[in-house]
Amino acid sequence: MELQLRKEPGKENLYMEVYHYYKDLIIEKKLPAGARMPSLRKCSEELKLSRTTIESAYLQLAADGYIISKAQSGYYVTDIAGHAHVLAPAEKKSEIHFRYDFASSGVDRESFRFDLWQRYIKSALRQNDRLLSYGEPQGEKDLRQAIADYVREHRNVLCSPDDIVIGAGIQSLLHILCPILKGRKTVSFPTPSFIQGSTVFEDYGFEVRYRNKDSDVIYVSPAHMTKWGEIMPVSRRLELVHHGAKNNSLIIEDDFENEFVYLQKPTPSLFGLAGGQGVVYLGTFSRLLLPSIRMSFMVLPPDLSILYQKRADRYNQTASKAEQIALCQFIRDGHLAAQTRKLKRLYSLKLKALKKAVNEVFGENSPVQTGAAGTSLALTLQTEDGWNKLNRKAQANGLRLQLLREEPGKITLILSCSSMPVDDFAPACRLLKELIS
Repeated sequence: MELQLRKEPGKENLYMEVYHYYKDLIIEKKLPAGARMPSLRKCSEELKLSRTTIESAYLQLAADGYIISKAQSGYYVTDIAGHAHVLAPAEKKSEIHFRYDFASSGVDRESFRFDLWQRYIKSALRQNDRLLSYGEPQGEKDLRQAIADYVREHRNVLCSPDDIVIGAGIQSLLHILCPILKGRKTVSFPTPSFIQGSTVFEDYGFEVRYRNKDSDVIYVSPAHMTKWGEIMPVSRRLELVHHGAKNNSLIIEDDFENEFVYLQKPTPSLFGLAGGQGVVYLGTFSRLLLPSIRMSFMVLPPDLSILYQKRADRYNQTASKAEQIALCQFIRDGHLAAQTRKLKRLYSLKLKALKKAVNEVFGENSPVQTGAAGTSLALTLQTEDGWNKLNRKAQANGLRLQLLREEPGKITLILSCSSMPVDDFAPACRLLKELIS
């Protein structure tokens, strides 16, 4: 049978085209369970692709359970097709296109040098031998060393690369953390808006509380205490560290948006204030780079680091190995520090421009709340419409909004400047004013 790729060359990575081709054959049972896959050499010759490309496709098929490798024999199809669910056709939903987006958590298009990142990715992809193996469960050692150096210099987080665990997003790291929190049953979050974090803890049987420091685990985001950028003062940080040590409470410090502190000097990390004891430090690169680059890390205190090492090999690495290699050199060459300085200037100016536009449209005395950090402000508006009616009108006019709270006769919105162009601030504010009039 002549093999044909399902997509035109160049539409996606070649090895993924081969992967999808065989995956479809297996799911459709055109390759039955137990059938022997073509040898790497034969498949390479027929598709006129390198053996490395074919091997990468086979490894991905094996990782996803479609084929299995037998020593000295080759690859064979599993019975995964027999267990596959038949899905009903998904109902198509009309996609809403927003002209103005005040609710975006994305990044400014001009904030990231795609050409520079592409060079690092291409360099990483040239490390053929290294890419033929799975990534280290804990994360690539050289990246962990680069992160250890970076957080020591910028956040006073003193740790060994062996204390750092890398994953594709904070949620994946919490799935690793929760099983080693022996004997702890309650966790406190600042607000119910921490849905992804609280969901993981609930899945592991924790009782989730809010603003309750008498809990076994206290989850805080000191640089993002409110959506409009208030940060935790040093006095409160010291109080929390002392409380945790006295009551044997574990503190999880989610250092989200710490890089975007404009109106005061960055405050010390809880991890640093605690001397690395009793605090888990969480960091992410999604805001500094791109949301689509799902790369986060956690720094474990010594006791939890020991527990993790005992079960580290039970977990697969969720972050892209190629992106880890690229990010490591990106950090070492000083680009992450430069990117941080660039974004701090950019978002500081954008937030000022947004506040100016709000004041010009709604008046100098408009009830606006801003903090010392972040990329958003809170705006309270008088309206009898209520949130549901206002939101429907906004969507119909191409305006995306985010509600903070609703009270009788007024609502408070969170307006984000992160991804919207500065020139759109004034017309978006004028449209919002028209909708509540």
